[in-house]
Amino acid sequence: MERKTDRRFIQANKEAVIAVVLSLAYFIWWYATAYGFGDAPVSEYTYVLGFPAWFFYSCIAGFLVFAFLAALMVRFLFKEVSLDKCEENTGGDA
Repeated sequence: MERKTDRRFIQANKEAVIAVVLSLAYFIWWYATAYGFGDAPVSEYTYVLGFPAWFFYSCIAGFLVFAFLAALMVRFLFKEVSLDKCEENTGGDA
C-alpha cells in the first residue's frame, strides 16, 4: 500500500535541517573565533571597540551575523503552512 507523505511534514523537516545547519555553523564560528583569537597571552590581545578581539568576533559580531542570517532564512526559506486537518492527507490523523 502506497502512502503519500503530507507536504507539511516535508516542509517542517526541511526547515528543521536548515535551522540545525545554521546552528552548527554558528557554533563553529563561535568556537573558531573565540579560541582562535583568544589563544594568546592576555598581554598580546588585540582589542576591537574596547573588547578583546576574540570576544568581539565570537560573541558580538557572530551574534549579529547569525541573527541576520536567521532572519533571512525565515524570510526566504520558511513557508507558512496550515495546522488544520487537510482533506488531501492519506496517511494519519494530521
